[in-house]
This record gives sequence, structure tokens and C-alpha cells, in this order.
Amino acid sequence: MNRIVHEQSRLKILVHLSAAEAVSFPELKEALGMTAGNLSIQLKTLEENGYIESEKSFVDNKPRTNLRITEAGRDALVEYLEEMEALLASLKKGNGGRS
Repeated sequence: MNRIVHEQSRLKILVHLSAAEAVSFPELKEALGMTAGNLSIQLKTLEENGYIESEKSFVDNKPRTNLRITEAGRDALVEYLEEMEALLASLKKGNGGRS
């Protein structure tokens, strides 16, 4: 199991970014209900592992950071979700197919 993706905040970030072309830092912060500090730490980990990339620019003389998931990040997310589906299927099977 991928420990980077498994952490709840990072998983939420990857899922959110996978649904959009790019998301600004404030939009992501608000959507996930995270503090700026915690979000920054989690983004740094994801970026260091090549799962996301950030692009800094200025809009109306204000700094703006746009974030996007990379192909490696998308692959890691899909692999993680497939592992979770297999685990759930295994649990259901061991449970006689009951939920």
C-alpha cells in the first residue's frame, strides 16, 4: 500500500485534483477545509514524490499558486483505489458476501 497516498489529507488532495485541470491553493484549502499550514505540508510531500506540480504566477499583482495532479500522481491514485477495492472485495467475500 502506498503510504504517501494512504494518508487521509493527501488522498483527499489527489482525489480533488484528479477531477480538475488545475486548482488554486485557496480553492483547494476551502474545498478540503484544511489550514494553509497543513495543506502546504501535504502539498510539499506530494510534490516531492512527483504526484502533483505547482505553478506560481501573478494575477492582478497578487501571487497565485495553481496545482495539478501529474501522470505519476494519477497512476498512484488509481493503483491505490484498486488496492482498496480488492481489499473490500476480499472482506465481503470472507463475510459471505454480506455488507
